[in-house]
Amino acid sequence: MSEITTDVVAHLANLARIGLTPDEIEKLTGELAVIIDSIAKVSEVATPDVPATSHPIPLSNVYRPDVVGDTLSLEEALSGAPEHDGSRFKVSAILGEEQ
Repeated sequence: MSEITTDVVAHLANLARIGLTPDEIEKLTGELAVIIDSIAKVSEVATPDVPATSHPIPLSNVYRPDVVGDTLSLEEALSGAPEHDGSRFKVSAILGEEQ
């Protein structure tokens, strides 16, 4: 059985500066007790001979070599822009004038 009591939940809520009603404290006490009991059950079967896993499927590196390829020229890149100043895209301000 877990060691979570209403006093512990009220103390933790106070430390976290969370205002809880007595009904909320009672509800959270039960929920936290279930969580701690579930963790205890997992800990019983997670013995040193069981390897830890962070993902059920082995992951591999998905990077590819960085190879320079064909790129757009400045003119090609700016050709479809609604507005530009010859070397950069021009966009309307999205922030207020205070920026």
